[in-house]
Amino acid sequence: MKKTIVPIVLMLLPLAILAQTFQSKDARLAWWRDARFGMFIHWGPVTLKGKEISWSRGGQIPVREYDSLYLRFNPTQFDAQAWVRIAKAAGMKYMVLTTKHHDGFCLWNSKQTPYNILNTPFQRDVVKELAEACQQQGMPFGVYYSTCDWYHPDFPVTSPGGGKKREKSNIDAYTNYLKRQIAELMLNYGPLATLWFDVPQHFDAKRGQGVIDFARIIQPDILINNRTGAWGDYDTPEQRVGSMQMNRAWESCITIADQWAWKPNDKVKTLQQCLQTLILSAAGDGNLLFNVGPDSLGVIEPLQVKRLEEMGNWLKKNGEAIYGTRGGPYLPGRNIACTRKDSVVYLHVLKWRKGVLSLPNLPTTIQKATLLSGTNVSIQQQNNQLHITLPKAGRDSIATIIKLTLSTPAIDIPLIDPLDDYKATASNVYQKSARFGADMLVDKSTDALSIWRTDDTTRTAWVEIDLRKERTIDQITVNEHGGEHIEQFTLAYKNTKGVWVPLAEGTKIGKAFTLPVKKTVTQYVRLNIVKANAAPSLSEIDIREAD
Repeated sequence: MKKTIVPIVLMLLPLAILAQTFQSKDARLAWWRDARFGMFIHWGPVTLKGKEISWSRGGQIPVREYDSLYLRFNPTQFDAQAWVRIAKAAGMKYMVLTTKHHDGFCLWNSKQTPYNILNTPFQRDVVKELAEACQQQGMPFGVYYSTCDWYHPDFPVTSPGGGKKREKSNIDAYTNYLKRQIAELMLNYGPLATLWFDVPQHFDAKRGQGVIDFARIIQPDILINNRTGAWGDYDTPEQRVGSMQMNRAWESCITIADQWAWKPNDKVKTLQQCLQTLILSAAGDGNLLFNVGPDSLGVIEPLQVKRLEEMGNWLKKNGEAIYGTRGGPYLPGRNIACTRKDSVVYLHVLKWRKGVLSLPNLPTTIQKATLLSGTNVSIQQQNNQLHITLPKAGRDSIATIIKLTLSTPAIDIPLIDPLDDYKATASNVYQKSARFGADMLVDKSTDALSIWRTDDTTRTAWVEIDLRKERTIDQITVNEHGGEHIEQFTLAYKNTKGVWVPLAEGTKIGKAFTLPVKKTVTQYVRLNIVKANAAPSLSEIDIREAD
């Protein structure tokens, strides 16, 4: 009986919807890439507790209590128009709302379940109001929909964390439920910019592709991410900036504070962190979906709003180096990033190490070099090197953007490795998974999703950082993850003769161990974990170059 539901849904689709003239998906993807910057919104009844959405269900909050929070959810200060104005002021070009997270609660008037916003004291359709506000203000609107559902009885697993198997479930029945719900979202609140799925768990590639195919019957040009279980249109690195990738679109989803959903006194990232995250995303040829978490009344916190406004003010002056660009030709690193369009390369210098910045030369003639303000910048192209000189007064602490006007199209230049990033290797990686590989230690992210982890039985290990060329260093910082488990360690560097030289030894690393180092020339640094009381895990190793 349940297998007939999806065909019936399709029969009921308004002919006007199916007969629309859509732009091509390629054109929609090109627009999306040009946009570069969007707002992500995680929100729901869990904000009454200030805990993380879905993940706290059955953990920090008992399941029964979590599932009854909606009976008290009354966000009387929710103002969809204000949310869109905040996004526009930030320079964001699209918005994505979590219409249903893993906890199963729906922010729209779903006919498929009573567990929705119309059965709260609020009794207003949040998705409808935000979709209408976006349409009125010219802001493309997309929806997040969790592929998994730890509330729904037909989904195979439940809380805590989707780690508990249900005694009885029906994945086919749940799939039909999912399709009916995304049909509601697309037909009632579309056309949508994107469908942003999450955590497929028991959805494999075949089942996930079936969801994508179903959605494209309703809206052929819809963009869909890679979290249905199938490939989709774009990748979604989480809480870290993605790597350079020009042959497939990607979008990093990152929080403006520590938590996805609202929590009291959450720590908001600095303006420098926010903007450099955006710059590095564009420089890797990706987008940034920057998340805010409104509180239980529906208000985005003033400090988050202020930070977004500051980003918007920066983009008003510097947006030409972000919007409509492609990444490269220089690969993004720790100190520089690069974007390009037409016959222009925008070099974003995040940190000046010396008076003269030297890079591998571009294989074309640079006709003009200026700051975005128009101020001339001194350059030399000689001996396969590009030398850039700029007085300190012209440099910016967030990013000094140098506009290089070329004699040829910028996109024709092959990618160039400026050796501005680091690489890492380790003696052991959890289940040999790249997800927990040593390169997580040098990706400039301290998020819990970006860690190097060893196998559960490991108690000794080593990690080696390759600076990729000889550099002068003066400080090493190591961040342990998941508690203080390392009980004995040594740090060493390899000198110019290839001999390992001890730097330090100790019995505790903890969350942030910092070792000042007398200026030392090296390409390799090694951390030896001699003894640990549990499997070692680190979030980051930062090696500072001396000025």
